Amino acid sequence: MDSMPQVEIPDEEKDERFCVLSYEQVRRLNDLMSETLFIHGRGNFPTIEVRLCDLVSVVKARLDEDGVRVREIRLNGSGASSVLAADFAANISYNDLDLIFSVDLSTARAYDRVKCAVLESLMQLLPEGVSRKRMSSCSMKEAYVSKMVKVNDSDRWSLITLGNNRSKSVELKFVHTMRRQYEFSVDSFHILLDTLFLFYDCAQMPIGENFYPTVVGESMYGDFHEALYHLHKKMIATRSPEEIRGGGLLKYCNLLCKGYRPAAPDEVKNMERYMCSRFFIDFPDIHQQQAKLENYLYNHFQSLEDRHKYEYLMILYHVVDESTVCLMGHERRLTLSLIEDLALQVYTPTPEETAAFTAFEDDPNLLSPMSISDGCSVASSSSTTSSGYATPQKPETPSPQQQQQQQQLVATTPANLIPTYEIVTSCQPAVVYSNGYYYTSFVSNSSSSSTSSSTSATLQTVTSTTGPCLACSCSQWPTVTLSNQQQLPPST
Repeated sequence: MDSMPQVEIPDEEKDERFCVLSYEQVRRLNDLMSETLFIHGRGNFPTIEVRLCDLVSVVKARLDEDGVRVREIRLNGSGASSVLAADFAANISYNDLDLIFSVDLSTARAYDRVKCAVLESLMQLLPEGVSRKRMSSCSMKEAYVSKMVKVNDSDRWSLITLGNNRSKSVELKFVHTMRRQYEFSVDSFHILLDTLFLFYDCAQMPIGENFYPTVVGESMYGDFHEALYHLHKKMIATRSPEEIRGGGLLKYCNLLCKGYRPAAPDEVKNMERYMCSRFFIDFPDIHQQQAKLENYLYNHFQSLEDRHKYEYLMILYHVVDESTVCLMGHERRLTLSLIEDLALQVYTPTPEETAAFTAFEDDPNLLSPMSISDGCSVASSSSTTSSGYATPQKPETPSPQQQQQQQQLVATTPANLIPTYEIVTSCQPAVVYSNGYYYTSFVSNSSSSSTSSSTSATLQTVTSTTGPCLACSCSQWPTVTLSNQQQLPPST
C-alpha cells in the first residue's frame, strides 16, 4: 500500500503571510472546486464538461505518469479572492480560474512534458462516444487552448489557458521559479489545495461544519490580514510596481474603474509614475501598445460592456496624461491619441448620454484621486474640476461618416477570433527612480557589439496574419510568427 502523502501546513502565528481558512471559506472553496466547467472547442470539437477538482486531479495524475513531480497546487487570482472576500459581501466576480502547479522546469524537456500532459488530459476528458482515433495533441491544442506562454529566463514558468469563448476560462500555470507572483494586494492571495485534495481522497463524508480539512491561505503581498483588509475596503496597494510586467498600469486603471481607492493617497502619484514608466519600457512601440490594450479589453470586459470599456479608457487616458514622465512630447501625444481612438471605437455617447458622463468629474470613484493637474497637461486633453482633479475631456461625437466606418470595422471583425500564442520571453529590466530620472539595466550603446549581443535583453513579440484554420476550414485562425526585437532604453 502506498504511503500517505505528507502535507506541510505553515504556522500562521510565525509567519503573517499565512492564515487558516474558516469553515465558511472552506465550504465556498469546496463549492468552487465542485463547479462544472465548460471548455468549448473550436469548430466541430465538442464541449468538455468537467468539475474543476476532476480537471486538477486528471492533470496531476498525468504529470505523475510522465515523471513530472507536482510539489503543490494552489488557487490564486480572482477565484481565490472571491472565496476569501464573501464574508464581507464584496461580491467579487471572476472571469477565469487560475491554478498554479509547482513543478520542476529546469530543462526544456520538462516544458514539453507539461504541455503534452495537459493536452492528453483534455483528450481523456472528451465526452463519451467521441472518436479519438484521428485526434492528436496538435489538434487538441488548436481546438481547446486559447493561449500558451513559455518563460525560460531568470523566471521559469509556463501558462496554458483553456477555453475559447467569453465565459469562464481556466488558466493552468506551471511554475518552477517566479519572482513576482502578484500585482496588487487585492490579487495576491493563494489558497493551498493539497489538504483539500487529500480530504477528497481519504474522507468518506462530505464537508460539514464539524468535519472539514484545514486549508491555508497565503498573501504574496506579505501581510495576509492587511491584504484582506484592502480587499474588504476596496483599496489599492502594492510594493515595487516597477517589478511588475507592464508596471501594472492597466490593472490599476481597471481597479479605479471598479471603485477601488489607493491605500496611501500621498504615495499614489509616485506609484503612477513608476507604473507608466515601466509600461512604456515594456511596450515602447505604438503597435505593441495597441495590441496590449486591445487584448486587455477583450480578456477583461464582456462584449456588452462597451460603456465600461469607454470609462476605463478615459481613466487610463487621464493617468497616462498626468503621470507619464519618460516619453518625448510627440510620443506621449501619440499614445493619448491611441487611447482616445480606442475609446471612440468601443463606445460613442449620444447627445442624450453626454450628461451621464459628467460622472467623470462629479464621482470620485471614477477618478485617480491623486492625479492632480500640475500645469503639465495639455489644455486640449484635460480639464480641472473645482476640486482640483484633472479629468480628460470626452471626445466629440463623430460625424455620420465616421460612425459608418466604425460599424463597418466592427462588422468585419470575427467575433470568435481568439489566437493561440507561443511566447518566449527573456529578462525584463529593473527600473530605478533617482533624482527625478528613471534608470534601467539595459546595456548602453557604447558597449562593444560582442558584449551587447550577449548581455542585452531581447523580447520576442507576436504578430499574426490571417491564414487557414488548422482544426477546420473556417479560415479564421491566425498564423503566428515570432520576431526578435532588441529592446532599447527609453528616451530621457
